[in-house]
Amino acid sequence: MKFTPVKFCLTFLWLTLGVGLGSFDPNNPNNRVVAQLPPEPPEIFPLPDNQPVPVFKSEFGVRIVDSQGKVNFFPTTRVPLRRGDIYGWRITLENYRGQVKWREVLRLPKAPETWITQDKKHNFSLGADGTTAITRRTQMAKDGVIENYWQISPGDPLGEHKIEVYVDDSLITTFEFETVQF
Repeated sequence: MKFTPVKFCLTFLWLTLGVGLGSFDPNNPNNRVVAQLPPEPPEIFPLPDNQPVPVFKSEFGVRIVDSQGKVNFFPTTRVPLRRGDIYGWRITLENYRGQVKWREVLRLPKAPETWITQDKKHNFSLGADGTTAITRRTQMAKDGVIENYWQISPGDPLGEHKIEVYVDDSLITTFEFETVQF
């Protein structure tokens, strides 16, 4: 008879532990091996309609990528108008998991030279005077976090800006900030 590594291990266990495969009784509590699993996290689901959405944390600021490619977020209400820089918000919803349907209303002090959006599927629309942009999105709230960012483009206006964020048609936070000359 040729011994394979599996046969060797089984034979070794049988000889050293006195456990034979033919004598294993799954109904004998002494023969059971029960794995202890970590407790399940509590179920967290989106809130029912007409319930306020609890916000754990909301932040507005600029996102800067360092020379190693690491993304850093710096909270601020003064955004230097430097081409290519990115500003925006992130909101942590309390006890919220799954998809979140949100709407952002961005109000500028005057219309920019152009409005540019990277992804048309986000349901982007402009107000009649060109100073208001509305973005609608449904996204997974990873760890309860939703976020949106804008990249500064040539012709963006200086001055006071305002962003209102709605979840399921309920206003959850407002950010007021100023773009300033760099």
